[in-house]
Amino acid sequence: MDDEDRSMLTRVADYQWGRGAGRALFGGDPEVTHTSSGRPRQVIADEGRLVTYATDGRFTLGVAGGRRLNDGLADGRYRVVVGDESEPFVRDERNVFAKFVAAADPEIRPGDELVVTHERGEVLAVGRAELSGEGMADFETGMAVFVRDGAQADGDD
Repeated sequence: MDDEDRSMLTRVADYQWGRGAGRALFGGDPEVTHTSSGRPRQVIADEGRLVTYATDGRFTLGVAGGRRLNDGLADGRYRVVVGDESEPFVRDERNVFAKFVAAADPEIRPGDELVVTHERGEVLAVGRAELSGEGMADFETGMAVFVRDGAQADGDD
């Protein structure tokens, strides 16, 4: 990753997830793929895809990026927590429903990219919020998170 890509991608991550997200996601020397026009497209590290830079100017998370974001944003930002009952389904890339949400960052807005973790702190999946963080905690029905990628239990994605 060259300095120009790192600077731009870090700014976008910090804007999308808050201060420190870019540093958490893009530490080390990940590889950046580009579109034919030269625009960054995907950021890939040894452990897998970190993010895809979408045409709307926002990132979509990969499981490897979710793990980095989860570790780097220790204050629980952009995190939804579920228990044992949901774990196998979420890992299998099934959506998270509000009644199974144990906790959620109250700052989450519908459309935000986020990390789904188990109560133990282990990353289960990454996806897009369908409800606000407060709604996830309050509602008894409805889809809370559209799960894009699930994490395998042994860490192999």
